[in-house]
Amino acid sequence: MDYKVIVLDLDGTLTNRDKVITPRTKEALMKAQEMGNVVVLASGRPTMGVMPLARELKLEEHGGYILSFNGGMIMNCQTGETVFESQLPLEINGSIVDQAVEHQVDIITYQGDKIIASNAQYQYIALESRVNHMDVIQIEDPEKMKEYLNFQVPKFILTDDGDYLAMIEPKVKAAMGKNFSVYRSDPYYLEVLPKGIDKAKSLERFLEAAGFKREEMIACGDGYNDLSMIKFAGLGVAMENGVLPVRQAADYITLSNNDDGVAHVVEKFMLSF
Repeated sequence: MDYKVIVLDLDGTLTNRDKVITPRTKEALMKAQEMGNVVVLASGRPTMGVMPLARELKLEEHGGYILSFNGGMIMNCQTGETVFESQLPLEINGSIVDQAVEHQVDIITYQGDKIIASNAQYQYIALESRVNHMDVIQIEDPEKMKEYLNFQVPKFILTDDGDYLAMIEPKVKAAMGKNFSVYRSDPYYLEVLPKGIDKAKSLERFLEAAGFKREEMIACGDGYNDLSMIKFAGLGVAMENGVLPVRQAADYITLSNNDDGVAHVVEKFMLSF
């Protein structure tokens, strides 16, 4: 198959344990783009958190795309155009803050280039800040947070240790109801998004906008939020370090993110013809 698009999750896939793109992986992706292939960075990260990697790979020069917020926003890097955007209804903000209070977990959301969170020092909130290079506005008091959040946001994250989030996940799903997507992107992040927002659905929208077919697409990922796009793509690739359901669903399992797994895929399926 003549693959023309490669879709890449970031953490655990494109980047290694140090959250950087290795020289071999970068070289392979630059060669693929120079040959006319399109790179899409698909992440649960906010758009601002994806931009440094997009700039490093020169997506603006090669017509690449950013799919951020787990599919809640699609941006054409070359034109700066927002191809698609979905946000939570304003009236639900308070209910999600209440869920965090009820289950005694911390909460994260976003405003422009800032993270809004209940505890900037909490390890998983500090990680979100560090990975995305975004400062945190801390609002500890839940009532003050509700008052502050008088605007629409793309998603919320409830955060705590993985075992505890696994226990409360079905309770949050039940409380939010059928009009919202609730799932874990990492063991310690429970995400709340508008219904129907996931990477596969947004890749459908991308294909329509960019004029490609799903058979021409490779998708690489490692986490639970990558499962839908790995099933959707013409070639679904799991990282060796991926969670079991992702590896079971994949058409191909590559090397780990610490062993240039993405470079291996690009060289094998895009550069070897």
